[in-house]
Amino acid sequence: MALVGSVAVSLRRRELAVVGLLALVFGAGPTVGDIGSCGQSVTDLDEQGFAMARKTLDCQRCSECVLTDQTCRNACDPNAPSDVGWPDTCRPLQHDGEVCLHALQAASCGDYADYVDDVAPTLPTECDFCHVIPEAGIGAGDP
Repeated sequence: MALVGSVAVSLRRRELAVVGLLALVFGAGPTVGDIGSCGQSVTDLDEQGFAMARKTLDCQRCSECVLTDQTCRNACDPNAPSDVGWPDTCRPLQHDGEVCLHALQAASCGDYADYVDDVAPTLPTECDFCHVIPEAGIGAGDP
């Protein structure tokens, strides 16, 4: 019985040691809310500041990717205004703008060509701050 008992105690100690080690390894990391924007104060995105940063980044990426769309020419023209904006009902946060700019910086040239296309530009999901919601009572087929 002592042999069986000692084996049982030995296995129990190993199990506890493994559980303790796993708890230490996986429990010592950041908790939800400790990473990302959660540590920042909530600040509205400055539309003019973001527009200038986006215009500068568009010009830089257009030059890197050798893109010549009108959107790129406007981005690289210091006298042309930025075409970035959003509706008054939209309130993106500073963190939203930072994530958008990082996504644009990391985009491939092929993706960036789609973003600055003059006919049908696309937008990375990280930059889709405000979804346009139709007014109540207006359907897709209504004039």
